[in-house]
Amino acid sequence: MLVRIYNENPNPREIVKVADVLRAGGVIIYPTDTIYGLGCDICNPKAVERLAQIKGMKIEKANFSFICYDFSHLSDYAKVNNDTFRLMKQYMPGAFTFILEASSNVPKIFKNKKKTIGIRIPDHNICRDLVKELGNPIITTSIKNTDDFLEYMTDPEEIHQKYGKLVDVVIDGGAGKNVPSTVIDCTSGDFLVLRQGAGIIED
Repeated sequence: MLVRIYNENPNPREIVKVADVLRAGGVIIYPTDTIYGLGCDICNPKAVERLAQIKGMKIEKANFSFICYDFSHLSDYAKVNNDTFRLMKQYMPGAFTFILEASSNVPKIFKNKKKTIGIRIPDHNICRDLVKELGNPIITTSIKNTDDFLEYMTDPEEIHQKYGKLVDVVIDGGAGKNVPSTVIDCTSGDFLVLRQGAGIIED
């Protein structure tokens, strides 16, 4: 199902419909402030397994990120010191993924001894409204392209043509970007940029 939602003013009815799909174990494709993401409800283990299958990877080896509405769920899934929290508050919502030490709740989701997770709070109304309506984070991964010109798929109609039979909903939020989030590792005591993406870090 292809659903059109406008980021400037997301239709609450459509947001509720998609959130209900997630609660029922559905997998969706949705826009963020960077690239389109493939996601599901963090609280549904079967959906997480299905997400890994669609991505073509084993769940214990998957590097999924958690999309959050705000910082309210942070302590549920990650261990954060004061310096890291201040940095995250400075740059999120925004085009950043922060790699943090995982809490004991995370291995229950991934069925392994996963030690780190990625946390995102995108500066994007559709995905944040969706997470807020759902009431908990969405596990997400990127939609890679198969050609050599663009690394990520950016056209929601093309995404729907390719993935429409594999997922329950594709949200058309307009053309996506082809630059992912900036990834910052906060697990070593220092802040290390692992991938320079759309987010710009000031000195």
